[in-house]
Amino acid sequence: MRIGVIGLGVISRYYLAALGEGGPLRLAAVCDVRPEALAPYRDEVPCWRDHRDMIAAGGLDGVVVTVPNDQHAPVCADLLDAGLPVCVEKPLATRLRDGLALADLAATRGAVLFTSFHRRYNARVRALLDNLPRGVPVESVRVRYLERIEDHVGDDRWYLDPTRCGGGCVADNGPNAFDLARMFLGDLTVSDVDITRDSIGVDRAAVVELTAGSGATATVELDWDHQGETKDVEVRLADGAVHHADMLAGFAGFKQSLWHEYGGVLRAFTLAIHTGGADRDGLAALALVDAAYRAEQWSRPALIGETT
Repeated sequence: MRIGVIGLGVISRYYLAALGEGGPLRLAAVCDVRPEALAPYRDEVPCWRDHRDMIAAGGLDGVVVTVPNDQHAPVCADLLDAGLPVCVEKPLATRLRDGLALADLAATRGAVLFTSFHRRYNARVRALLDNLPRGVPVESVRVRYLERIEDHVGDDRWYLDPTRCGGGCVADNGPNAFDLARMFLGDLTVSDVDITRDSIGVDRAAVVELTAGSGATATVELDWDHQGETKDVEVRLADGAVHHADMLAGFAGFKQSLWHEYGGVLRAFTLAIHTGGADRDGLAALALVDAAYRAEQWSRPALIGETT
C-alpha cells in the first residue's frame, strides 16, 4: 500500500524508517511546508508543500500525519473528507470538540482514523501486560513519563508554544501515558490534578489521578524538566504483587526504543486499513487531556478581575 507522510519533523524519521523496512506499506509521497525538509526526498518520491495538492494528485492508499499538534485537526479533516485512511500522531487534536468532529467525519465518510500511541507497542510494556496473572484484579497503575523536553524536540520548537502544542506535557505526553493506563484498567475518569506551568503558560509538570469503573486507580506523572529520561509503568495487584516495566530498558542510546515502537504503529495501522473501525482510543485519551485541564480550572483560585 502506498503511504504519504505529511510533516517531516523530529518524529517523522521513525515512520520513514519503518516504511523502509520492506513490509506491506511503502513510502509514496511526502509533504512539508519547508523546502529544506523536502530536499532529501526530491529524487525518491513526489514532494508537496501543500497537503491539499498531495490529496488532489491521488495515488495514495493511506497517509501518516506528523504535523504540529494544532494542525492535526484541519489536515486530518481534509484527508478524511477525501476518504483516505489516516494515521495521526497523538494527540488526535488539541481540542476535544475537534477530535469529536474528526471521529464524526471519519464515520460519515467511512474512512479509517487511527491515532498513533507508540508506547503501547513497547516490548517491555507488552511483556508486562501479557505476563500479568489471570484472574487477579489490578489495584493501581502508575505511569511515569519524565524527560527534559528541550532534549527531545530538535528544531520543532512548536512544542514549547502552548497554543500550537495544545498546552504542554499534559497535551502532548499525556495521551501516551493515559493510553497506557487504559490498557491495564479500561476506561478512566480524572479525579484530581496538579499542574505546574511556566511563565508563558506551558505546563511543565503534572500529576493526574484517575479512577477506573472497577474502583482501581491510576497515577500519571508527567515532567518536562526532568534530568535524563524516565518512562515506566508499575502495576499493583489485589494480592499485593507489584509488576514493573521500564520502557527504555535494553535499548542502548537516546530514543532507541522508538524504532521498534513505530514499526508496531505501522503494523497496527495496516490492520486498521483492512478492518476499519472507529478510533475510540484517540478520542478517549483526548477526553482525559480535556478533563485534566478542566479539573485544573475548577481547583485553581480565581484571580482578581477574572471572569469565569
